[in-house]
Amino acid sequence: MELAMKPEQMKKKFFTPWVIALTLIAINGLIFLAIRFFWGIGAVTNLSNEHPWGIWIGIDVAAGVALAAGGFTTAALGHIMHRDKYEAVIRPALLTAMLGYTFVAVSVAVDLGRYYSIWHPLIYWNGNSALFEVGMCVMIYVTVLYIEFLPIVTERFIGRVNLPGVLSRLNGTIDKILRALDRGLNKTMFIFIIAGVVLSCLHQSSLGTLMIIAGPKMHPLWQTPVLPLLFLLSAFSVGFPMVIMESITASKSFGLKPETHILSKLGSMVGPLLGIYLAFKLGDMFIRETFVYLTELTTESVMFSIEILLGVVIPLRMFLSNEVRKSPTGLYIASVLVIFGVLLNRINNFLVAYTPPYETASYFPSIGEISVTLGFVCMEILLYRFFVKHFPIISIPDKAGINKAKYSIKGA
Repeated sequence: MELAMKPEQMKKKFFTPWVIALTLIAINGLIFLAIRFFWGIGAVTNLSNEHPWGIWIGIDVAAGVALAAGGFTTAALGHIMHRDKYEAVIRPALLTAMLGYTFVAVSVAVDLGRYYSIWHPLIYWNGNSALFEVGMCVMIYVTVLYIEFLPIVTERFIGRVNLPGVLSRLNGTIDKILRALDRGLNKTMFIFIIAGVVLSCLHQSSLGTLMIIAGPKMHPLWQTPVLPLLFLLSAFSVGFPMVIMESITASKSFGLKPETHILSKLGSMVGPLLGIYLAFKLGDMFIRETFVYLTELTTESVMFSIEILLGVVIPLRMFLSNEVRKSPTGLYIASVLVIFGVLLNRINNFLVAYTPPYETASYFPSIGEISVTLGFVCMEILLYRFFVKHFPIISIPDKAGINKAKYSIKGA
């Protein structure tokens, strides 16, 4: 019998040896970030006119957008398809997406030379630009994610507003505002959920359009007219593995039992999604006859082979196995491989496959670039831990429901 699950605040202490290590890495990233803003982007990066973007775009933005896909895939599954049995993973997926897209937006600002002009697309529209469409969708979707998170905030504070001192006079007013906001969101949330799914599909695919524009500067193994479709299919494929990985990691961190029965059902959907992605990927390669490039021993052919073998073929086989789907360890390994594959795909598309027409020196990220990227990852993890400690996000077995079930069994 499956126990009733209820979102609760995690009561574990915040700082552990691992959290302290993550905090130090985050601080190191913030130091290099400060250098970037005070002394310019050239002070901490190896970017140049030949290589105008690096890992801040390839990893922090392109990969970050893809890996945050768990938000819209679980929203579609739970709310649009009304699969209530997945309710326990929707809130953690929403939080992961919200933090992921927030740092994607921050990463774009960090990478821009004139970061203070990031608001310009809101005023100066260019409907012919793929990047304009990506920027507008991401900005709107970030707003939608925060709106979707508001019911969790109202649930946390309704009836619990307790401001100190003279501010206590505002307790009643704030509580009424929260209740009114909660009622309004209950009636309109379906609009934001549908908008979030549509916006995600739009900008996930449009990121692929950006690299089509690169034309012959991009290696034929990745350059294809169906690149937007491949980007969208890979985002669909990595959504549930991100949810599985996050759920198992959080369960381990907070000493909870993994919800294997839910995660296994999610895992059963990953295999077909990976199969569809692989079919389009290989089909496109054979139609364009770009498989001939795999006979050459080059960096591109090796990276492409690793991406397909480790990131698609092996986890596809694992997710099709009942034994793997019943094992938290198996699910975790398979999910990490899919995440690795999509991460490597974005790195390959934006960095490995791209060759400037007049290249005089190759690009490799500086210590500053790597530090900022790692710092952002650690800050996301730390913020995730903060939110689950202060808001009802992670679901645990409902004690009241368990006691009621026990009472019913005894009464029978």
